[in-house]
Amino acid sequence: MEFAGVIPQDAPDPRLAADARVRAVPFPVMELTPQPALSPLPIAGFVEGGLGSAQEEWAVTFGYTFWRHPENHEDPRNERELDERTRRSIEEEPPWPRPAWIVETAQLLRYPMLQEAVRTARYGSERQDATVSSQLVHHANHVLRNSFREQLGLPTQIGVNFAGEVAHSAVAPSSLVVDGERRSALHIDTDPFVYAVGFEVAERVVCTVVLDRDVLPVLDLAVSTLAVA
Repeated sequence: MEFAGVIPQDAPDPRLAADARVRAVPFPVMELTPQPALSPLPIAGFVEGGLGSAQEEWAVTFGYTFWRHPENHEDPRNERELDERTRRSIEEEPPWPRPAWIVETAQLLRYPMLQEAVRTARYGSERQDATVSSQLVHHANHVLRNSFREQLGLPTQIGVNFAGEVAHSAVAPSSLVVDGERRSALHIDTDPFVYAVGFEVAERVVCTVVLDRDVLPVLDLAVSTLAVA
């Protein structure tokens, strides 16, 4: 979540538009089952792509704030270690007023985040990688590439492939609780930094979940269909 330039104090809250966009998605969208240790990040992510009028990919992603001590969000033990640049961006007020939604969003940087943890995607008939296995590998490597750069020793600029990426051979059968029922799934349980699990939601609709291993002992690893009002 990054914002550049001077944003007027009366700038519209983008969370409202993002919520409306999620409600308009024409396929079931999954989320981690609500639980005390997680709070959804305020804005969902979206991917749309295709050729001409043919839409070959439509994806919705959700990230979460992780609370080590969910009984009290104000407990300082919930905070992560911040570099000086990030701390200044949170604590220093600019010489102009900011919208309330920017102030609220900036405060979330104090806490650990599970970025792009849940991804639900629908694929067109021309996509050859519209499988749970392919998307599980893609999602796991995407999270590793973007959230574990320091641990992997990655340079600032990297290509598509990198040393330590997850291979298709790591995918194995598993199961996952979906809407309260255990279903067949595939998972990746070989990487030292992340655990990944995925399943087929519907024809050509795939859900994948990628989580930091450090949070697994605290979470109830289950997913639910997002309720759309």
